[in-house]
Amino acid sequence: MSIKGKLNRLKNHIVKEDKGKSEIVESSVSVEEIPFLDKWKEFGAQPFYFDGTYCMVRKVEFPLNYQHGLYSFSKLNDVMDMWNSSSIKHPLSAKGHQLSDLFFFDTETTGLGGGTGNTIFLLGHARVQNDKVILTQHFLPNPGAEVALYQSFLSSVDYTTLVTYNGKSFDWPQVKTRHTLIRDALPNLPDFGHFDLYHAARRLWKDKLDSVRLSNVEKEILEIKREGDVPGYLAPILYFDFVENQVPDGIFGVMRHNEIDILSLLTLYIHLSGAVILNEKNKYTSDKYEVARWLEALGETSKAQELYQQVVDVDSEKETKAKLALAFLSKKEKKLEEAMRLFMEVYENGEDQDAITASIELAKYYEHHNKDFETAWDFANSGYLRWKESRISDNKTKNAKIEAEFEKRISRIRGKLRKS
Repeated sequence: MSIKGKLNRLKNHIVKEDKGKSEIVESSVSVEEIPFLDKWKEFGAQPFYFDGTYCMVRKVEFPLNYQHGLYSFSKLNDVMDMWNSSSIKHPLSAKGHQLSDLFFFDTETTGLGGGTGNTIFLLGHARVQNDKVILTQHFLPNPGAEVALYQSFLSSVDYTTLVTYNGKSFDWPQVKTRHTLIRDALPNLPDFGHFDLYHAARRLWKDKLDSVRLSNVEKEILEIKREGDVPGYLAPILYFDFVENQVPDGIFGVMRHNEIDILSLLTLYIHLSGAVILNEKNKYTSDKYEVARWLEALGETSKAQELYQQVVDVDSEKETKAKLALAFLSKKEKKLEEAMRLFMEVYENGEDQDAITASIELAKYYEHHNKDFETAWDFANSGYLRWKESRISDNKTKNAKIEAEFEKRISRIRGKLRKS
């Protein structure tokens, strides 16, 4: 049966919107008669009773020496020590925090959209406590049990910082939306700091990977292998099946999928932190280049220069881009001779866009600083010719602007040549 068919068949279970108001349909399942309770207990889940309804809560523990992909979770202790001894100001910095403050969080929902029509049916989170990782999942057995779901969740929340994957844009706003509908029956949501690892992954790997979906980052970067995993897109279908027939086997697969998602957040935070703090070897040299760009954007210039230089030293595919970045930083620091040396190397060896950029900078230097108009004209004209041959952009407006700037520069230098 199609997803649409399942939705229509289950429409009486779903939260409905009527003129801006939401009504939660009460569950018809008796708390004294939980279907397949033995199966739930065998899976490690227990009922949490509240306000005449219930949800299922599952806890799983992992030792700190548990290896998930590239790292064991014990590496988190090293990461926290590095952040707390680091002077780098960065969005992922855990300076001032203890490891137990971090709250690795992920959800499963009935759809990808926002708003009151999208229900969270699984809240999962993990923390490090007493030398082990404790992973907890709160499952909604029917749409009428949201009060019990959020009560069980909020009763276990005493952390200061969320760690998510696109949680700023999706997971936590969804929690806020659902909580708003039933807030009169619940404690307030806590205020959190937030590390969203999706934005970090995008910054580092958007040009390297076909997709920065967590599953792809796991495979290509973290060396995490999922075997027999339930694809995330099947989660809503399996949930609707469960709501109808209460057989939990399919949901167990969704919960294992969510479990891996959460554990991967720990591994990813270790990897990203190591890349930024510079105390870890990155799997790809180009990671260093992207981290350097990130640090430069944050004003961490000296750390950025250190990483750019490492990229240059290993003769990687990002060498000329790193040289170009170093050249601009040297120019900004008024180290003009060093800047021009680097611009010249990029001009001679770089790919089209980088070489064209370098030719413009060299033309500026010889025109305005050295007053060597002939050399300035040579660089400006060669850059213009190379740009005309390559036409890197298909944007007609952008191309017209670039061409006008080249022609204006060449014309101005030509005028100065006539007067000299």
